[in-house]
Amino acid sequence: MSERLLEIDDLSKRYGTTIALQNLTFDVRAGELFGFVGSNGAGKTTAMRIVLGVLAADGGTVRWAGKPVTLDTRRLIGYMPEERGLYPRMKVGEQLTYLARLHGMSIPAARRSVDEWTERLGVASRRDDEVQKLSLGNQQRVQLAAALVHDPQILVLDEPFSGLDPVAVDVMSDVLREKAAAGVPVVFSSHQLDLVERLCDRVGIIRNGRMVACGTGDELRAGGAVRVVVEAPQAPAGWADALPGVKVLARRGARTELELGDGADDQKVLTTALATGPVHEFARRRPSLTELFRNVVTQEVAR
Repeated sequence: MSERLLEIDDLSKRYGTTIALQNLTFDVRAGELFGFVGSNGAGKTTAMRIVLGVLAADGGTVRWAGKPVTLDTRRLIGYMPEERGLYPRMKVGEQLTYLARLHGMSIPAARRSVDEWTERLGVASRRDDEVQKLSLGNQQRVQLAAALVHDPQILVLDEPFSGLDPVAVDVMSDVLREKAAAGVPVVFSSHQLDLVERLCDRVGIIRNGRMVACGTGDELRAGGAVRVVVEAPQAPAGWADALPGVKVLARRGARTELELGDGADDQKVLTTALATGPVHEFARRRPSLTELFRNVVTQEVAR
């Protein structure tokens, strides 16, 4: 198992009577892509801002390599806020060079890094343009360059894929994979759950300021309800409605998708389907991250 480099331990944060974080705990390991997902207002941005030192926690600790995070440690972090934090009237190249210099890079090293990342992210031709003159997608690319220009040892990215076209999403995904392959721990939030599922080694789902699920895709799916897809061309509508513990999720032509509750017997489902005629498909289907996330949100609303 990779070393736990970034550790968020028992974080709590309250704004008046509003609880933003409740004993939030998770870690991000060396070379790991960690997806941090939750509904709007769940606490993702608050947690990231505490890691960066922008906000102070009411309780809990943030550690890097086993030690509490300090100002010097935070200089190692590449941070991308959800709200663009660039100077709109400053030219792209000058701004990125300035930010690299703030992290201690020499002028020649900063300029080389700016050239490298603007080329890589497809905005090299806009280095002499003011940020405010760029499209939202190109502003997002420059924002990522700002997080990468000082060669960070940690990446904390809040909605990095927001507003990007598919080509830019692919470029950014490749960059994050390369950083992780080089041993950099990467944590990012996103509402694009299919992308999180495809990219991330582990995913944490936050609800009402608490981490309610955390693990690999397989680990998260193991805790979800079993689903079965049945293709029975001669089965009448409602053939599975009376099966105990079985919920019909969808029916499209001859295909029926079912969710099996505790104690439901998949063999009973198969027997019932066969009694209607031939069965062309009978297969268990793993829920997607989107479906797992929806279940968590449904639980939240039900409360």
